Order: sequence, then structure tokens, then C-alpha cells
Amino acid sequence: MELQKYNIFFLYQETFALTKRLFIQLKRRPSTLFAGILQPIIWLFLFGALFTNAPKNFLPGVDSYGSFLGAGLIVFTAFSGALNSGLPLMFDREFGFLNRLLVAPLTSRLSIVLSSFIYITILSLVQSIVIMIMTFLLGYGLPDLLGLGIVFLTLILLVLFVTSISLSLAFVLPGHIELIALIFVINLPLLFSSTALAPISFMPNWLGWIASVNPLTLAIEPIRVAYSSNIDLNLIALEAPYGDLTCKNCISSLFLLTILSLIIIRPLLNKKLN
Repeated sequence: MELQKYNIFFLYQETFALTKRLFIQLKRRPSTLFAGILQPIIWLFLFGALFTNAPKNFLPGVDSYGSFLGAGLIVFTAFSGALNSGLPLMFDREFGFLNRLLVAPLTSRLSIVLSSFIYITILSLVQSIVIMIMTFLLGYGLPDLLGLGIVFLTLILLVLFVTSISLSLAFVLPGHIELIALIFVINLPLLFSSTALAPISFMPNWLGWIASVNPLTLAIEPIRVAYSSNIDLNLIALEAPYGDLTCKNCISSLFLLTILSLIIIRPLLNKKLN
């Protein structure tokens, strides 16, 4: 029992040190943080302006396109940050720092992965909070306390899901060029095949099916519910081609995807870290 307490303490200490290292890197290169915030803000201004003169009933349930777009950009910001989470680990691989960690007398090499999860979760939440503040300043509203809880829960699940995939790719792919190329290939197609920019009712049938199973959509729709005046987890959040999904259904599906991804990547991480 005493030994187990020491192991937990050292795991915490190692994870804290490795997470601190990632934040020191961010402090030295803050462009990563600012770029992740600036891009969705530009999109918010441009797309909001583009549909300024749209008819009042252009989108059901919202007063303006900016209100509709806000949830999509919050999720896209967290998604982009999580998708890039494998890059620091890939650079550690290429520069030999990861090999030094693997031969170091760590209590558990799980701290290498945990530090990445903690770092990218905090970073993504900070970026998303800034986007939420911007949407509020532009008059698109702000969730209440229950709504904020739904937003943060949804973002954390999405970040864990995408980060686990990104870290796996950092171990599998040969170098950072391949990882960056794959990120570019994945990023925008997933955005445009979700409900971030338009509802499923605007899409052709084939794209509607893709959007309805897209993890981004499963994260976006509960956040749109969180922005509504009457928050209810049993409200219909997504009218999918295969049936209606409530807010609770979307979050549960995202939770299952996150657990499944963590189970799948565990053997890979054990193989690469041992």
C-alpha cells in the first residue's frame, strides 16, 4: 500500500514535469496559441459578414448565422489543437529526446502520454474560451452554468478522442512531414463534412449521412443546445438520416468513441513505450 502511494506520487511528479516542459515550449513559441485563436476569429468575422443579409428564417432556431457558426468554431478550435498534439511527440522522436525518456528511470512511461493529454486539453480549452468570449462580444450569446458544463464536457471528450489518434500517428508515421501532411488532409474535410457551417437539412443525402456520424457533429450539436435558453439533455440535438439524436445521445456517442479509441491505442502505446 505504501509502495503504491509512492508510485502514484512519482507518476504525478513525472507527469507534472513533462507537462511543464510542454508549456515552457509554448511560452517560447506562443505563435501556436495565437494562431489557433486567430484563425477561428477570422472565420467568425468573414462567415458572419458573408451571411449578414440572409433571410431571417435562413436557419431554424437561431437569430443569425453567427449564432449558428459559433458552436462549430468552438469545436473546430479544440479539434485542430488536438489533431496537432502529436507534433511535439514526433519532434521528440526525431531529435532523440523521446529515446532519452525511454531509458530514464521513470516510475511509469504513462507519464509521457498523460502529459500530452493534459497539455493539449488545457490549451484547447483556453483557445475555446477565447472564442466563446468573442462570440459573446459579437452579440451571439453565452451559455449559463449548466450550458458551460455541457460545453466543457463535450470539448474534453473530443480532445481526448482526437489526441489519442494524433499520438498514435506520431508513433506510427515515419516523420513530421508525413504527420503534417495527414493533418492537412484530415482537417478541412472533417470540418466541411460536419454541421459546423451548415445543418444536415442543407446537405445532399450522401453528405448528410457522413455528417451525422462525424465526431465533430456529435460535439457541435450538444454545444448548440448549451447555447439555447431552455437547456435539456433530452432535447433533439441532431436530426440525422437514421433518426433523431438527443443531446444526451450525442455526448454518450462521443464518450463511447473516446473510450474505444483509448482501448485501441493502448496496445500500440505499450509496444512503443516499452
